[in-house]
Amino acid sequence: MKEFWPIVILGFVGFVTSFGAHIVAVNLPVYAEQVGVGVAMIGLLISAYDLAEVVAKPLFGAVADRRGMKQTMLAGIGLFILASLAYLWIDPRLLLLIRFLQGLGAAALSAVSLAMVGTYITSQRGKAYGIYNAIKGAGYVISPIIGGAIVLQSSFATIFVAAAIVGGVAFGLSLLLPKPESETSNALVDADDEFSLSGFLMVFRESMLWPWYTITVVNMFFVGILFGFLPVRVHALGYNPLISGLLLSAVATSYLLVQPVAGMLADRISPVLTIRIGLLLSGVCIVLAPFVNGFFLLMVSILAGIGVGTVWTNTDALISGLAKSGKLGATMGAAGSFKELGDMLGPLLIGVVSQAFGLTIGFVSCGILGLLSVLMIPKRQVAK
Repeated sequence: MKEFWPIVILGFVGFVTSFGAHIVAVNLPVYAEQVGVGVAMIGLLISAYDLAEVVAKPLFGAVADRRGMKQTMLAGIGLFILASLAYLWIDPRLLLLIRFLQGLGAAALSAVSLAMVGTYITSQRGKAYGIYNAIKGAGYVISPIIGGAIVLQSSFATIFVAAAIVGGVAFGLSLLLPKPESETSNALVDADDEFSLSGFLMVFRESMLWPWYTITVVNMFFVGILFGFLPVRVHALGYNPLISGLLLSAVATSYLLVQPVAGMLADRISPVLTIRIGLLLSGVCIVLAPFVNGFFLLMVSILAGIGVGTVWTNTDALISGLAKSGKLGATMGAAGSFKELGDMLGPLLIGVVSQAFGLTIGFVSCGILGLLSVLMIPKRQVAK
């Protein structure tokens, strides 16, 4: 376990983006009331952070491959901190700009920290990515609680101070990280092998990666549905908001805790098999969600969380293992963009279908669509 200490630090770096995203997002209704904007602006403010990550993750990953992973990650953390503190001195109506700048910083620190896991650990990557994702995902669980308490006791602006403090701790811890060994070998690359658009786009043309990018989109598609539309299902059953919050906490907890276990299982058996099982489990549970209630809805939701957590960790590990030499940062950055894409598409699709045909059809059709993606999984892991 001693060799995994850099992974713990990298996990906390990843925690910065999940914490920073949600501590603001869950308190945007307070901001909207104070500034006098509607729900459409709340949607834009959430999307601005995600959009910056979609666009910038592969770009920063490619830059990290050429300019150094640790330096790029530190620059991303620095940008996140500065953007967070800037809100204290600007017109609150410019929050959209702040969220985009925060998202740019988060894109760099998130994509590069994810790639660096693969540079430090090669023989037990499933376990390593499980630890990383569990720590990173803790931000989704605790940020709503911390953010709500801060706004209640202080003000909306103070949550940006909290985000900056978390970023500062991550920056200090990151200084302790050793230089990845892969950067030593990359220094031997010819001087004319600099960053270029064609080289940047190359990772998107790797045919052996496309099935796993697709599975990444589908898995995040499920995550978006679970955290966006389970509350809608709970509300339709007549349960109060406390029950909804407890249900989502149970899903988030199962999703986090399974990741180190799923990673170790993949290391011992097969990442392809564990991904297939996880995707089947989450897809079936999404289909069942509108037909159960009470205790059975809780169990189905927890099993869905276990399924998406299993797929999340092991696709990260598998994609990092398939990345070409000198392209790890760009490859994991591209995977990060596909995650964000799936996270946006899931709620959008189920929302449109549910509006037209009802919530039950929305869950069932999206679950079946996800299950069909199992057919795209190769029968065995393709070697680099």
